[in-house]
Amino acid sequence: QVQLVESGGGLVQPGGSLRLSCAASGFTFSNYAMSWYRQAPGKERELVAGISAGSITNYADSVKGRFTISRDNVKNTVYLQMNSLRPEDTAVYYCKTRGVFREYWGQGTQVTVSS
Repeated sequence: QVQLVESGGGLVQPGGSLRLSCAASGFTFSNYAMSWYRQAPGKERELVAGISAGSITNYADSVKGRFTISRDNVKNTVYLQMNSLRPEDTAVYYCKTRGVFREYWGQGTQVTVSS
């Protein structure tokens, strides 16, 4: 079965960096686009970044120039490098892929940006 497991979240000061990882299993990872979403308290879940099977990337305007999404098709892992973090980046971050019939989500990892 499809499994997505995020890791790498934590508490970081403003201006700091974190790298999130999402380990995928149960499907042919290299054939599928992957995305990172986030959900802050009281807000809707929003797209942060996406990467296609061919490694074409797209970003939300709010993170362009600060976040980088990448993938390792040998390790079946997608990453989100987050630099210059701001308090407004505080959220639960989720990894997602879309199968033929449905979407699959990880359990999320908490990122808190605070001094």
